[in-house]
Amino acid sequence: MAGSSFGTVFRVTTWGESHGPGLGAVLDGVPAGLPLTEEMIQRQLDRRRPGQSRYATKRKESDQVHILSGVFEGRTTGTSLSLAIWNEDQHSRDYANVQDTYRPGHADFTYDQKYGFRDYRGGGRSSGRETAARVAAGAVAEEILKSIGVQVTAYTRSIGPVESPVTDLAEAQNNPLCMPDAKAAAEAAAFLETRMAERDSAGGVIECVVTGLPTGIGDPVFEKLDARLGKAIFSIGAVKGVEIGDGFAVSSSRGSADNDGFRPEGSAIVPSSNHAGGILGGISDAAPIILRAAIKPTPSIFQPQATVHRDGTPTELVLRGRHDPVIVPRAVVVVESMTAITLVDSLFLNMSARMDRFEAFYHQN
Repeated sequence: MAGSSFGTVFRVTTWGESHGPGLGAVLDGVPAGLPLTEEMIQRQLDRRRPGQSRYATKRKESDQVHILSGVFEGRTTGTSLSLAIWNEDQHSRDYANVQDTYRPGHADFTYDQKYGFRDYRGGGRSSGRETAARVAAGAVAEEILKSIGVQVTAYTRSIGPVESPVTDLAEAQNNPLCMPDAKAAAEAAAFLETRMAERDSAGGVIECVVTGLPTGIGDPVFEKLDARLGKAIFSIGAVKGVEIGDGFAVSSSRGSADNDGFRPEGSAIVPSSNHAGGILGGISDAAPIILRAAIKPTPSIFQPQATVHRDGTPTELVLRGRHDPVIVPRAVVVVESMTAITLVDSLFLNMSARMDRFEAFYHQN
């Protein structure tokens, strides 16, 4: 299987399945000397961990991370960093009725058509549980970013029809829906209760903001920063749309309204507005990067659904097991992690962009 690795200099490879012994990530390109402990990574994993509210699957996983290599006496060694998370609460029997039946909205059919084989126990590599490995890797990336003052913050912007204003970023850590407004979180919870009573699910939008990123990160053709971020966010299974800055709204705007002017700020030049979302011509422009990811409704619902057996025989499927009525809150940290991984790789690639900086680095060493 191709496609389990992401990045060029800072390269992340994930491994493992939803109902196998465990899953994890191998990180290449981590600089030596980065302070790193399991506890630092665990803080991010705990944000994604299942079973923490009635709006998340009841699967009980501690998601305890183990550093297997690449760290000595609390600092990275510069060698491959290997992270493992052991599965503890697999209920593979819950999937017995879908062994030869394709679940609507899942990757069962396409996976089987591609490989002629699939792990029906939760989806295998197609399972959302794979994202735990991404969050572990993203925690390392965020520590690298913090060392130069770059901050990545994601939160739930909407669930179903309920949109949250960004009134208090700290509040997003205080409610189970990760919304930065308490009133909106209460309204979204009431909306979800209705969906759950109907044995249905909901989707929403995650917003991610990056501050402190230097100007000049990204490249102007195929490796545009927004293109790299788009690929990273689209690689998350439930994502069906990505926009940066004003996004799709620019299609109904006009140049005089959409263009961001410039102004001096001390010795720097900065945009006077941010319709572009911090990226201009594929390169960071000093404004905060603002991206949004549209998350589809959870495909695992408890209503009867029309489908077929593997041999094409029509049937009706009623799912069993433990499933999230909404994916959005647990996916917040996944969007944040993939953004951080992309930025670190882009920053490392940028170190070779100019001869004067290349020469300055080696002349002082």
